[in-house]
Amino acid sequence: MELMFSPLVIRSITLPNRIAVSPMCQYSSRDGFAHDWHLVHLGSRAVGGAGLVFTEATAVSPEGRISPDDLGIWKDEHIEFLSRIVSFVKSQGSVPGMQIAHSGRKGSTPAPWLGSNAIPPADGGWIPVAPSARAFSPHYNMPRELSSDEIAALVKAFAQAARRALEAGFEVLELHAAHGYLIHEFLSPLSNVRADCYGGSLENRTRLAREVVTAVRREWPERLPLFIRISATDWKEGGWDLQQSIELVKQLAPLGVDLVDSSSGALVPDQQITLGPGFQVPFAEGIRRATGVMTGAVGLIETREQVAEILARGQADIVLMAREFLREPYWPLSAARELKQEMSWPKQYLRAAPPNAPQRKPSGAARAKAT
Repeated sequence: MELMFSPLVIRSITLPNRIAVSPMCQYSSRDGFAHDWHLVHLGSRAVGGAGLVFTEATAVSPEGRISPDDLGIWKDEHIEFLSRIVSFVKSQGSVPGMQIAHSGRKGSTPAPWLGSNAIPPADGGWIPVAPSARAFSPHYNMPRELSSDEIAALVKAFAQAARRALEAGFEVLELHAAHGYLIHEFLSPLSNVRADCYGGSLENRTRLAREVVTAVRREWPERLPLFIRISATDWKEGGWDLQQSIELVKQLAPLGVDLVDSSSGALVPDQQITLGPGFQVPFAEGIRRATGVMTGAVGLIETREQVAEILARGQADIVLMAREFLREPYWPLSAARELKQEMSWPKQYLRAAPPNAPQRKPSGAARAKAT
């Protein structure tokens, strides 16, 4: 159990424990701006003791949103409120992370509780873009195939988003290359049927991922960690799979990727997925053992015992949770208390802490800002 609460050093950043808040779309923004909901949502998980707290998928362009209500970082005006969130997360001793993303052909859809059909341009939506003019499903807008010049502009958009994330104070950056969104669409032969240098061979289909990592690393300092989330398999014959994922990681690690957040699926609606507790953990383990690159495990990980076992077996270096953090925002504090592991508590909550629990101290950066 001790490993769950032990620090993890990645470049110059030390995560205080191995428990991370996975990116979770909130569909609560207007024009990409964060506001009080995001402050409370992310801040409460930091109060709860998570070592790393990620924003939801944050769009690098307006057309890169999944829905009109997604968080964005495509303009400098977005930085101010994000900086406020960063400051609070750091004040609790957690590390603030941002996931930057482009939805590709799965954009221009409503928030989940509003239905699943696409939003047409006449109703405030847009025509999505993709490597090829292939819709995700009949219920989605038909995407427009990107030109080479447009691909170059999107690479630049990712780099500029990284610059803004740095200015806002984030200390970990994650590229979203999973779940059927743009970079994943380029990777998979099921969605990429281009005949140019971005399609066909594995080398060509991984080109956009390499270009984005390279461009982002020019803006994102050497001292700060860069993660990438991938879908390790499409769960469909003829699609992207674990072996291709391993080859991708071997290409990206020398370019500056430090950790692979190993998810799966969501590229096609007819995937044959096998669900179960920790069903994606073998992907994190397979990538880690084949490449030596750090990995994160995610997917139906809910219990203290699961987290401890994944880490103890060396299947992954961190564990990212989503739904369990929605159910229990203070999961790390609760787990430490139940497992009788030492963990610092906010001074405001010490009366509920175990006897002799240490008082939480903010990060150095947060303390400096406070003074």
